[in-house]
Amino acid sequence: MTGCVLVTGGAKRLGREVALAFARAGWDVACHYHASHDEARALADEVAALGRRCHLVRGALAGAAEAREVFAQAQAASGGLRCVVNNASAFLPDTGLDYPPEQLLAQLATNLVVPLELARQLALAARQAPAAAPALRPSVVHVLDQKVWNLNPDYASYTVSKLALERAVLQQAQALAPWVRVNGVAPGLLYLSGPQTQDNFDAAARANLLREPIDPAQVAQAALFLATNPCITGTNLGVDNGQHLVPSPRDIMFVVDELLAGRTP
Repeated sequence: MTGCVLVTGGAKRLGREVALAFARAGWDVACHYHASHDEARALADEVAALGRRCHLVRGALAGAAEAREVFAQAQAASGGLRCVVNNASAFLPDTGLDYPPEQLLAQLATNLVVPLELARQLALAARQAPAAAPALRPSVVHVLDQKVWNLNPDYASYTVSKLALERAVLQQAQALAPWVRVNGVAPGLLYLSGPQTQDNFDAAARANLLREPIDPAQVAQAALFLATNPCITGTNLGVDNGQHLVPSPRDIMFVVDELLAGRTP
């Protein structure tokens, strides 16, 4: 099955890998971005070089209204979306003791409300024009985080939003059937994040069962697999080299900071 995929936060990092994986598989791409205009243009050129079309859709994705606007733009530009990969997210540091309420609400809006609304819009569109065959049924892939299975007290607001989205995969799979399939992919540490140093990242990237950095291209391939297998819905797939099975008392960045400083975390 091919068609057009909307990738939120598609201009950089994992979003870019996802967009390119779909393009290589014969899909057109609607790349959502907010501030990364130059990166989005570069991605569009890469997709075009693969013989596929890339529609650029700009928006803040701060809530349901913005999600509807981005969906409408992508739907009109593409002539009809076949898949939405909800990759864009907010990732801000806090704990359950010190989180600013407005930060919690902002991350819930971007990380939970927006993905749910984009999935709902895809289902509403699909209900108006049901797929002629199961292989053509549209799908949604929510990008989660291995943190949902490996809790620690850091990045509390972000983690709560991803926990809710992980449960919503199952609920949406039920609510949006039979028009749309809904699945989730949960990567581990992929890129330098926030104040993280390169030395910290190099050590933290191997803190998993396989003791190897996670290849973002493999996470993108997992999203493509979930989007193209017509029998899978309501499934969350961990693509993290087993990181979720290595318990950590704090976020891995802080654990490695302590180890590099010669202190026990």
